[in-house]
Parts: sequence; structure tokens; C-alpha cells
Amino acid sequence: MTAIDRPTHVDTIIVNSSQLLTMAESGGVPGGAVAVKDGIVIETGRTEDLLRIYPGCPEIIDAGNQLVMPGFVDCHTHLVFAGERSGEMEMRLRGASYLEILKSGGGIHSTVRATRAASADELFDAGMERLDRMARNGTTTVEIKSGYGLDEETELKMLEVVRKLSADHTLDVAATYLGAHTIPSETDRNEYVRWLAGSSLETFSGYAEFFDVFCEEGAFSLEETEFLLEAAAQAGFKLKVHAGQFNDLGAARLAASMGAVSADHLENISDDDLDLMAKAGTVAVLLPGVPFFLQSSIYPNARRFIERGIPVALATDFNPGSCPSYSMQMMIALGVFFCGLTAAEALKAATLDAAKAIDRESETGSLEPGKKADIIILDVKSPGELPYYFGTNLVTKTMKGGILL
Repeated sequence: MTAIDRPTHVDTIIVNSSQLLTMAESGGVPGGAVAVKDGIVIETGRTEDLLRIYPGCPEIIDAGNQLVMPGFVDCHTHLVFAGERSGEMEMRLRGASYLEILKSGGGIHSTVRATRAASADELFDAGMERLDRMARNGTTTVEIKSGYGLDEETELKMLEVVRKLSADHTLDVAATYLGAHTIPSETDRNEYVRWLAGSSLETFSGYAEFFDVFCEEGAFSLEETEFLLEAAAQAGFKLKVHAGQFNDLGAARLAASMGAVSADHLENISDDDLDLMAKAGTVAVLLPGVPFFLQSSIYPNARRFIERGIPVALATDFNPGSCPSYSMQMMIALGVFFCGLTAAEALKAATLDAAKAIDRESETGSLEPGKKADIIILDVKSPGELPYYFGTNLVTKTMKGGILL
């Protein structure tokens, strides 16, 4: 049993779980319970103990012998955009690759055109609906990137929408500036890179906590990525990198050497780069929904990271072109089926280690005293049932900051 500055009373106790998974310790607490006050976890333990310690609690939530655990942290999304790209799925079914679609003017460029044409209100309304869907699927904290503007006006519009979503929606939002998503078709490459590393950082420094670069063939080279990351770090941004999605350009090594919080994708990465990530403590964010949707046979191998002690996170990469999924539950299943994670490892990757990937592990991701009461109840008895019942929303209740949604 753990507690902080035990008060005389609490607001809520969630009782009678099949198991309580705190993510702070291995295994679950059979029949576990969580005591909550002022939106914060006060204590975890056995149901009978917490009911005895806090008699007369005004709100008792009976989990009904279902699994209780922290809310999911979706640490990599592109949630603000306009339009949809279902037609590209048909192109892929006929044999076109993601990079071929991108080079032909589709892909990111298609969404850029739609997002530039959309109003801020339209982007905000769509964003609110998407966050609602994520919440219904058990997500309580979300990272959101820009990157479908690729010019100052639209990137600013996107980041202002992200700020408003953070203020108006119940879910917590972490903002990332991803102007370095690709080169806009109408702009000189060198001119755009100079803008990204120069005045754009001053413009957006108050809007985003993180700076991200898509280092990949057809996007940004390793040299450009290093130049941009150095400028962003000097401007005070925390760093992230899209690394090794289709080709190993050395971006994961660069992310580690520059102290990036995370390197994301990582389907194609060398052992040497893994060793550097381990030494640097860089979080590996795996996005198995992407190869699944793109019908690729190449998934990141989680065992390579775990064997080296690298924290492994899962995320949806929710976006219109390569993973239009709101479901962290589905990512857990894919992480187990294709990335080599155990069910217990996948749940930690979707919560505590995902929180580490956005520097939120002191606030959320585990049910520890002093952290936010971000809690979900799922209609299963054990962790292994989450991937087992794949494709189904198993969440019966979502609590965000002590409030049931």
C-alpha cells in the first residue's frame, strides 16, 4: 500500500478491480483500489483496506471485477489536419508505395493543401471530435504535432488550434512543432531549411514544447536534420526525431547524440544506434499501426530495445495517410503480435513509457500517489486479454484528473 500525506477523507475510491495495474511496480494488485482527492491519486491498495481507511467516501466507483489501470498516453499524433486520404489506400492496394505517393504530389502534400484551405474553426472542431474519440478509447494524454502547413501562416494556424484544444478539451495535450515534415512543393529547399532554422523558431517557440524532424529519403537528410535540431535546441525546444521509418539514415544515432527525448518509428535501425540510444536514455517510440496500415512486413523489433534497457513506448501516429486510428488498444495488440512485446510490456509502453516520451512521467502514466488521477476501467480480467480481444473498445470508464468522462 502506498500513500502521500494521507488526508482524513478522499473524493473518490475505485474499488473491486479484477487487478489494479499501477505501472509503478510489476504485477497487479488483485481486488485493488485507488483513492482520489482533488484530481490526484492519494493511495493505492486493496479494496477492503482503502474502504476502512476512508470511511464515508462520497463517491465509490465499483469496477465490477474489471481491470483498472492508468489512462493511455498517445505520445505521437498528427491530429490537426483537414481532409482524408482514403483514395491513397486504393493506390497502395494497386502497388504504389508510400514514398511513391509522396513524390507524385500526394501524401503529406495532399493534406497540406487541404489544411491550408481550412479555417481555424474547422480544424478546431475536427480536433475536438478526434480527441473525444480518443478519450472514449481510453486515452487521457495526447501529443499533437503541426506539420501540415509548411508555411508560417498555416503552421501558426495549426499550433494556435493545438493551444485552443489544450485549453478547451479535458485531455492533456503536448504540442510539437513539425515544420520539418517535408519540403513544400512551391519553395526552394535551401530557403525553406533556412527559414525552419531561423525565424520560424522565434515565431513558434511560445506555441510548442517539442521540435521534430522527419529524417527520411524524400524529406530531410541527416545533415539537414542535424542543422535543424541544433538550431531548435539553441532556441529552447526539446527534441524529437522521426527516425528509420523506411531507411536507416543514422537519425536514431543523431537523436541520441543530441539528447532528444525520443526517436520515433525505428523500423530500420542499426545495433550501434541502439547502443547509443541506450546510453543516452532516448525513448524508442514504436508506431506499429503504420506498417500495418501501409501493408509492410517490416515492424520495429521491440526485443532489440528492451534487451538494451531502452524505454519502449507505443503510440498511434494518428494521421490521415499512414495510420488513421484513434485506438491505443489496437496499438497494444499490434505491438504484441508484430513487435515482440509481451502484454505487460505493451501496457507499460502505452502508459508510463509513453509519458516519458513527452516528459510527462512525473505527472501521468502510472497510478502513483501525487500523480494525476488519469484512470481507465476495461472489461477484461487480465493484461493478456487486451491484445486477445483486439479490434474492440474494451474501455467501460475513463477518468481524467479525477472526473469521469
